[in-house]
Amino acid sequence: MIEARGLTRTFTVKNETVEAVRGIDLDVREGEMVAVLGPNGAGKSTTLRMLTTLLRPTSGTARVVGHDVVSDPAGVRRGIGYIGQGNGAGQMQKVRDELVAQGRSYGLSRREAARRGDELLDALDLGGLGGRVVNTLSGGQRRRLDVALGMVHRPALLFLDEPSTGLDPQNRINLQEQVERLRTEHGTTIVLTTHYLEEADALADRVVVVDHGQVIADDTPGRLKADLAGDHVVITAADPRSAGAVVAALDRTGANQHHTVEGARVTARVRDGSSLVPGVLRDLDRAGVDVAAAEVARPTLDDVFLALTGRSLREGAEPSSRDDEAIAPEAVAA
Repeated sequence: MIEARGLTRTFTVKNETVEAVRGIDLDVREGEMVAVLGPNGAGKSTTLRMLTTLLRPTSGTARVVGHDVVSDPAGVRRGIGYIGQGNGAGQMQKVRDELVAQGRSYGLSRREAARRGDELLDALDLGGLGGRVVNTLSGGQRRRLDVALGMVHRPALLFLDEPSTGLDPQNRINLQEQVERLRTEHGTTIVLTTHYLEEADALADRVVVVDHGQVIADDTPGRLKADLAGDHVVITAADPRSAGAVVAALDRTGANQHHTVEGARVTARVRDGSSLVPGVLRDLDRAGVDVAAAEVARPTLDDVFLALTGRSLREGAEPSSRDDEAIAPEAVAA
């Protein structure tokens, strides 16, 4: 569905060259759901705009749904849906009218566009709202309408750029459920960018981590967490003087990647902590070391990003209306 090689995009701002994307390679297979993660300014949204033909690549190549993004942008657009960060429907238009107009713009007959619009309203829990004016909808309803607009023409590939931005937790979960249903029931291939790590963890088959305009990791969420972050194990000795013995017991397993000691509390990053801790506790018991508490926490995708870059993915990750750069409008005009 997507094959990109060496994709770059540079902008000129105040006579200075800004490299927003620096040679991204990306493959997405039919039926996959791929999440692209990275902090603001990492190049996520710029990459999506190139793949959806909204921005012309500076260099590199990309084929999307079998069409070249530069030589055949119309072919790309016929086969994809794109839901950007802003709401796409006309605020003073009626919901059903917007869906019909979208379907007509893709060549559907009026009858087929109306039928398809009603089908999507029901599928996305918007049934009964077709006669409402868009600006009377809640934030969650508007976002689901955006998804409906992107799905009117039954695209093989759907791009979602920060789909949950600005939604409250309940509406965010509802939207995630709707997106998952679209994928499982219709086999739609989905690429999304998000700052909500739990969203990526719950939905994605693969996670692509982007930083400074480059892909720095690409794997399943489980493997990324196991290989790059590891479990967090906390063992608290009954006596602070026994903390060294706890560290030694963890080291003997060969799985201790990193540890810190605060009084009697030893925190370590290890592989497969749930299987490792019982053996460590038996080792400490044989050595006569009393343990007051032990706990294992599974790693998060934020731990993965911290391991890769030395900083948290959540740093500076609060939503902005345009994720990658304020220079995007300039770039489109250029």
